[in-house]
Amino acid sequence: MFTHHCTACNRRQLILPSQVTRLDNTHRGIDVTFTCWCGSEQSLLTGRAAQQPRATLVA
Repeated sequence: MFTHHCTACNRRQLILPSQVTRLDNTHRGIDVTFTCWCGSEQSLLTGRAAQQPRATLVA
């Protein structure tokens, strides 16, 4: 389970495993596709590779 802010209904929803329709491992991270409670297909990029690298300053 995870929460997601839906772009269609503009609500923060709890997404259950039964709503997940697809998982894809990519070089950018894990792409999770699911159906919101409102019926809209949504996606979320997650995983270690999805984290934005922090800028390193060299003095």
